[in-house]
Amino acid sequence: MDIKALLDLADAQVEVSRQVEKRKSSLRGRTQINLFFEPSTRTQSSFEIAGKRLGADVMNMQVASSSVKKGETLIDTAATLNAMRPDIIVVRHHAAGAVHLLARKVDCSVVNAGDGAHEHPTQALLDALTIRRNKGRIEGLTVAICGDILHSRVARSNMILLAAMGARVRLVAPSTLLPPGIARLGFETFTSMSEGLKDADIVMMLRLQLERMNGSFVPSVKEYFRFYGLDQEKLGYAKPDALVMHPGPMNRGVEISSDVADGAQSLIREQVEMGVAVRMAVLEALASHLPNA
Repeated sequence: MDIKALLDLADAQVEVSRQVEKRKSSLRGRTQINLFFEPSTRTQSSFEIAGKRLGADVMNMQVASSSVKKGETLIDTAATLNAMRPDIIVVRHHAAGAVHLLARKVDCSVVNAGDGAHEHPTQALLDALTIRRNKGRIEGLTVAICGDILHSRVARSNMILLAAMGARVRLVAPSTLLPPGIARLGFETFTSMSEGLKDADIVMMLRLQLERMNGSFVPSVKEYFRFYGLDQEKLGYAKPDALVMHPGPMNRGVEISSDVADGAQSLIREQVEMGVAVRMAVLEALASHLPNA
């Protein structure tokens, strides 16, 4: 299934989620395990809601209290879960590539809910859906992704997906938070918000991934906000009808001001709603390929 078809399916799920009766039967009788090795509120809860709305039996595995904390390896965890005969496992892991490794060790479908600083595919899909529903298109739009590009899996997935759909993607960050050699991949890079946001249609802010930083990448949080935090003044560099996005969780006063986050141009709360719809679409797309479908 291509990106456009998946977004079209997600569009239909938005309407399902807005009905009083939200239940479907696409995954009735199926078992979905949410295996999160990192803390998550939005992603885990939206996958749980998505699975239940499609009729699946959903289990959230509490890794903090599981055998992983007792020294069990990821491979052993995969073998244990595989023996329980799940149909879908949704995985978030702190190590890049861990989800791919686990997918090779189990017999069921595996969904990447974020692996290290590598990728977060469903976040990029929900961002694309949010943009398309508000702008009517993605092709030809200028999207400025701003903040901690170096450590962000959200940035990587959005760069790939939005570029594939014809958007002009810009990366705006201090030089210490830009991946080395990123310009060679064809993305415009800026170290100035005034230049990077000029005539942008979408301004996508990222939080500082402090938990993935080894060493000091910015002088101070206060200094960072002064130069790279999105406030009304900096938003003025973008187009008058520019829209603001953020994958969450937000650090107000660090990468975004409260008046912008809660303002008329913000799509941040809509992104959360689109998250459930996109994850329903992904799970439903998988449902048709499960054994005995």
